[in-house]
Amino acid sequence: MKKYIEHSIYHLQEWRRGISPPVFFTAAGLNIIFIFFAGFWNKTAEQLFGSILDTITQKFGWWYIVITAILVVFTFWLMVSRYGKLRLGKQGEHPQFSYTAWLAMLFAAGMGMGLVFWGVAEPLFHYQLPPMAESRSHEAAAEAMHFSFFHWGLHPWAIYVVFGLSIALLHYRYDLPLAPRTLLYPVLGSRINGWLGHATDAFCTVGTLLGVATSLGLGAMQINAGLTHIADVDYSTAVQIWIITLITAVATFSTVSGVSKGIRYLSVLNCLLMGLFLVFVFVAGPTTYQMATFFSTFADYVQEFVPTSLWLDLRPDVDWQAHWTFFFWGWWFSWAPFVGIFVARISKGRTIREFVACVLFIPTLVNFVWFSVFGGTGLYMEEQNGGLVEPVMDNVAMSLQILLTYLPWTTLMQWVGIIMAVVFFITSSDSGSFVDDMVTSGGNPNPPIANRIFWGVSEGAAAAVLLLAGGLQALQAVSISVGLPQSILLLLGCLGVIKVLRTTDSSL
Repeated sequence: MKKYIEHSIYHLQEWRRGISPPVFFTAAGLNIIFIFFAGFWNKTAEQLFGSILDTITQKFGWWYIVITAILVVFTFWLMVSRYGKLRLGKQGEHPQFSYTAWLAMLFAAGMGMGLVFWGVAEPLFHYQLPPMAESRSHEAAAEAMHFSFFHWGLHPWAIYVVFGLSIALLHYRYDLPLAPRTLLYPVLGSRINGWLGHATDAFCTVGTLLGVATSLGLGAMQINAGLTHIADVDYSTAVQIWIITLITAVATFSTVSGVSKGIRYLSVLNCLLMGLFLVFVFVAGPTTYQMATFFSTFADYVQEFVPTSLWLDLRPDVDWQAHWTFFFWGWWFSWAPFVGIFVARISKGRTIREFVACVLFIPTLVNFVWFSVFGGTGLYMEEQNGGLVEPVMDNVAMSLQILLTYLPWTTLMQWVGIIMAVVFFITSSDSGSFVDDMVTSGGNPNPPIANRIFWGVSEGAAAAVLLLAGGLQALQAVSISVGLPQSILLLLGCLGVIKVLRTTDSSL
């Protein structure tokens, strides 16, 4: 017994040395309070989330539009500036991962479950309820694809670029921690080691957890929808919580194995499944219509890029922008610490120009192809046969499964869709919890295993209580509210990068 106690004390001391206590205990405490509140008082939480959603979209929607546009301009400047050849690392350091593994991991982390969830549903929603065109018209179909491209195009990846590049530049060249506080170093200096830095890291940890929990909630809904179609499983919150529980256990095991093993291999598998699924729908679906949709929408996206980026709907009785653009911008902001730190962790040795160009353009192009194939097929089937919009409007999680009923090998592909959703679920969860581990361990790129387990379980619990506290509306409200302070941090990150690059000018 004495030996067992001594062994336990030793491991407790090892864990204590591997964490940053002010950050870990503050973030863990806030997370536990949130889980208990949303879990035991879910009706009150549902009302609170709805009120938060309305307040932020009415008062700060304009800010989301402005700051996101600024971040896009800033990333373009970084890419074409003379600072682009600066390497994220010391002299002579080379990338840790191949291009294939690197791009697979950043894409799986950056979009993950959301792309699968909204790929069919969003264009159909806009087709039925467009912001400006007449419902179910040819103009509504074009508008639906345009806004789908807009929401999943350059803007979210510009947000990730700013956060990730700021962290990577200061970590690999100046040995600062892989933590959100690092963004503030050019502005605050050594004061980031005090309570301001601790508070920034703790808040971003909670924000990351809730942002990833949003994705996990969507994933559980879609997996449940697939099982309902194939195996006649009940579609309910209880089933979705069981799904979250089981897959969180697998994701936690993947997190424990680290970036070079579990996370890396699952991300590559994810992209392979996604590619095979994409090819199938492209070949089996209306290929000519998909190609026409891609090229016409891409041209429209480029031509209308600036006006759409700065568009703010001032119509008093229309809340379309609040439920779509503001939601997505807030979601991307809340994901920024997670994706930014994770991409920084895997981008050692890349140049700034390489980092910006690859992170900005390659995933954006993949997203455009995905929406053209899946969203385009959905619109085509609706225009030709009907029967998609109503069930999708009734339950957005059913969209992919309903689309597959119009294509050959329905049952097989529905199972493939479920497997793909499961793997995306796992990669989003393990990547997110790994980032939380690093941040609460003081920026340690290889955090303690106990820490990884705690945050993996916490993400699953947060996703479960959000489903209990209002489902999709609660997920939207949390993402938008967390995104507001994150947007301010991103603006400070831009100022910090400019300051660092100017001081590094002499070494170019």
